[in-house]
Amino acid sequence: MDRTVVVRPDEGRLLDLGNFEARVIVDGPETEGAFSLIQTRREPPGFGPPLHRHQDAAEAFYVLEGTYQVFADDQQHECPPGTFVYVPRAAPHTFQVVSSTPGVKLNLFAPAAMVGFFAELSIAEATGRATPELLDRIAHDNRMEVLGPVPDSYL
Repeated sequence: MDRTVVVRPDEGRLLDLGNFEARVIVDGPETEGAFSLIQTRREPPGFGPPLHRHQDAAEAFYVLEGTYQVFADDQQHECPPGTFVYVPRAAPHTFQVVSSTPGVKLNLFAPAAMVGFFAELSIAEATGRATPELLDRIAHDNRMEVLGPVPDSYL
């Protein structure tokens, strides 16, 4: 692809994941596989995924709203709006919304990754089939390894 990509605020593909939403801003086809950029929003207080690692991509977060507690490298980091976090490929990590208001953040995966995970999980949520076992399979299919129990607030 040899063209500029512009995505306006109301554009992108919206995925309803039950407890939260993911808006795919760009993915591999638009970035020549360099990165995926997803905005996650409506992440309620107490929300967070299980401890996990991405086998094929580094992940970065940029917090826009709410406050997150990020767990990585055996440390905890409080992350208010404006915080940037970089997690290297294969590093175990997770997060939890610790503010009393919902969280919104940008998630960058490099190289492009994880859009398939969110898309498949959205379908499972819409059909009422989302279970920890299915989450584990979807994660595996998308080169993500679930390392800890799935919090009740995630599915």
